Amino acid sequence: MSSTNFKILKNCLHCAKMFEAQKITTKYCSHKCNSANYKLNKRLEKRGEVVNVKPEQQIRTNTTAVQIALIKEKEYLTVREVASLLNCSVRSAYRYIESGNLNSLNLGQRITRVKRSEIEKLFEQPKSATILPEQKEFDFSEWYNIIEVQEKYKVSYTGLNSIIKRNKVPKVKKGVYVYVPKVLIDNLLS
Repeated sequence: MSSTNFKILKNCLHCAKMFEAQKITTKYCSHKCNSANYKLNKRLEKRGEVVNVKPEQQIRTNTTAVQIALIKEKEYLTVREVASLLNCSVRSAYRYIESGNLNSLNLGQRITRVKRSEIEKLFEQPKSATILPEQKEFDFSEWYNIIEVQEKYKVSYTGLNSIIKRNKVPKVKKGVYVYVPKVLIDNLLS
């Protein structure tokens, strides 16, 4: 068993953490990670999900400390880097952008960038309580319930929703029921 006098920094193939390896061939940071990865591979082989996958081909989901340090130095970040900083999925990062909670710049197809200061603003600004306008009492005699529209015009739920969305028909939710204006629905479906 040969060892070296210099330090070899490697990523553990199971937990993706950085560790000092004593040999070049070392793949795991501890016996615990080695055993856990072995058991995982055996379980997947039993299910037939993995066939002879090399450890180098495994997908690492964890972001290492070195990668986060490199991300923190950048001024503009990709959505994947934003997701790793926020410790969420890429889809959740896109949801933050789409909802307006996180400002971004789309430079072209698949080139969305977020300024680093926008992420910091996300944590600096406490959500202020929005004051809702006073709810007016609706006269529901001029509105159809969605179920009433389905029964009257014999339309499926998804078909009705697509008509409402396509024609931008306003909807009001009251309890568990959703109401739409009678005049607009009658004009569209008669």
